[in-house]
Amino acid sequence: MHFQIKSKRNFAAGLMFACVGAAFAIGATSYNVGSAARMGPGYFPLMVGTLLAVLGLGVVVASVGARRDGDGDPIGAIAWKPLGFIIGANLLFGVLLAGLHSVGVPAMGLIAAIYALVIVACMAGTNFSIKAALVLATVLAIGSYLTFIVGLSLQFQVWPTFITG
Repeated sequence: MHFQIKSKRNFAAGLMFACVGAAFAIGATSYNVGSAARMGPGYFPLMVGTLLAVLGLGVVVASVGARRDGDGDPIGAIAWKPLGFIIGANLLFGVLLAGLHSVGVPAMGLIAAIYALVIVACMAGTNFSIKAALVLATVLAIGSYLTFIVGLSLQFQVWPTFITG
């Protein structure tokens, strides 16, 4: 019996998830893990990383099997434009939320960072609509404010300093 990869896409995706999960699980061991009864800061990332690695390996195993016809689904080209916009949106969010004081970029706060994140991330799609992006950003900004500031009482900058003084 000859074993081949049934789905190259699933194989690559499973391998990626297994590697990322293993990296998180290994990284979590540098923190105090604790036990199920008294969880430390490393417990949750260790469990989630391990679960992700196991599920990734399951996808890898399922993508390999006995096959008589073809090489399986090919892996398509990397979509560089969406990848760039998504990574750029997350970097922009971090810079706007925390600032980049070494080059003189002040923190703009949670609300401005969310709007920038959503607008830039929406540009990754094929049908960009500024109206839809602004509606989504507004919903996410209100939800984030209610969750993190009102609900959890987290202390970080919400508005740009030129607004709050």
